[in-house]
Amino acid sequence: MIVDKAIYCGGRRKDIDGDISDAFDAARAEGECWLWIGLHEPTAEEFTLVAEELRLHPLAVEDAVHAHQRPKLERYGQILFCVIKTLVYREVTADIEVGEIMLFVGPDFVVSVRHGPGNPLGPVRRRLEGDAELLGFGPAAVLYAVLDEVVDRYETIAHQVEGNIIELERAVFSPHGPDVTERIHSLKREVLEFRAAEDPLIPVLQEIIKGRVPEWAGTLEYFRDVLDHLLRVDTRVDAHNELLTSVLSAHLALLGKRQNEDMRKISAWAAIIAVPTAIAGIYGMNFEHMPELKWPWAYPAVWALIVTSCIVLYRRLRRSGWL
Repeated sequence: MIVDKAIYCGGRRKDIDGDISDAFDAARAEGECWLWIGLHEPTAEEFTLVAEELRLHPLAVEDAVHAHQRPKLERYGQILFCVIKTLVYREVTADIEVGEIMLFVGPDFVVSVRHGPGNPLGPVRRRLEGDAELLGFGPAAVLYAVLDEVVDRYETIAHQVEGNIIELERAVFSPHGPDVTERIHSLKREVLEFRAAEDPLIPVLQEIIKGRVPEWAGTLEYFRDVLDHLLRVDTRVDAHNELLTSVLSAHLALLGKRQNEDMRKISAWAAIIAVPTAIAGIYGMNFEHMPELKWPWAYPAVWALIVTSCIVLYRRLRRSGWL
């Protein structure tokens, strides 16, 4: 479905009525103007009219309709097709949900197609419409503003993930902390998903900065600034991944140590219990000739032996760290 459409002339927005064909004709009739059409999860039938009117490449149209593409930048004649992954962080579950924005950027139009959660296009439109100078760069300004908004959200999510890692570290190294192995694995998967979204976007920005689109020469410093931010995010995500690996290794080592301590305690108590069991077992045998049965002090002596042996064993095992 079409979420928004407008013509931009001289840094100002002009709302349009009618269908896509009328909007495109109106933009061309205005002269130095360009059209921005925003769509949300269009079907193939809904996108056909836009694709035919703007003569979009069939392969790019297929990618835009079906989504699930890696971040990339492709050129079809005068039209650039860019795929960007959007991320939404669910703080309650520590899940990162991935969406996509596809941008068709032509000389006098932009078509944005959004899939999944995360909608940075509303703030992007408002930002551009409040900055006439930036709008003056034409369709390139839309790609820059979308990339800038997405990367800013990447930075926010990286900070939130870092907070979760700190919480996991505290749980791992607390004296009687819970088993957080599953939480660590889950967060590590989310970090890898984060990296799959942001890392392939680096060469996309590098291609733009190298001058692959000569018409955008005036905007290169803007894209360079976004790349700097993205590289900073990439470094943090790599650090998060390595830190989670270290936290998981430390957690498994501590779990093994605790299990060993439990086994030693069980063995120590078994050794202590074995002493009275062995002594009592002797007196449970039905022999005819047992001299000590006639000793009046035999019963208290046996109890004294049992108690003394247990105390000696307990102290030695305690001193050696088994108890």
